[in-house]
Amino acid sequence: MKSATIHSVWLRLCHWVNVLAMLIMVTSGWRIYNASPLFDAMFPDNLTLGGWLGGAIQWHFAGMWLFGINGVVYLLINIFSGRLKRKFFPLTIQGIFADFKDALRGKLAHADLSKYNMVQKLAYLFVMCDGVLLVVSGLVVWKSVQFPLLNTLMGGFDAARYVHFFAMSAMVGFVVIHLIMVMLVPKTLLTMLRGR
Repeated sequence: MKSATIHSVWLRLCHWVNVLAMLIMVTSGWRIYNASPLFDAMFPDNLTLGGWLGGAIQWHFAGMWLFGINGVVYLLINIFSGRLKRKFFPLTIQGIFADFKDALRGKLAHADLSKYNMVQKLAYLFVMCDGVLLVVSGLVVWKSVQFPLLNTLMGGFDAARYVHFFAMSAMVGFVVIHLIMVMLVPKTLLTMLRGR
């Protein structure tokens, strides 16, 4: 008997397109950052994409369209299908703390991959909001004059660069934790590949 589908085709496609888009965006973004760093530290050239500033900007714009369009598709399907409400809510402070304590002790259950625990719900909602913040701050960095309202909202071009950098850092942090969790529970990778 065939097992039930956990992740639909559209969700898996959005996930893997996002993986590619984020890989392009982060590595090209690091090359762009190195051309005008905000802090003393720089990213090693072998972890960056583009080869030079102009090449990195072209890669970043290519990744931007993938990330933006994919994100809009993902959010719209989640909202209009009811999946957002069904999968990510309710969310309670007590539940988050209880699941976080269980996670730290290695006792968080993963028997039913079709249901998210409170920590997963919070993490996925956070990364959706962080993605929106990345797009908004990125638009201000890219076209500051053309988006005056967003420019004001971000506190100007210079502030938007910091917001963009810290939002990117939060996204990379999420990815690192996400990959650690996949290594700890490898069947989650299989469900994201084949849906079951």
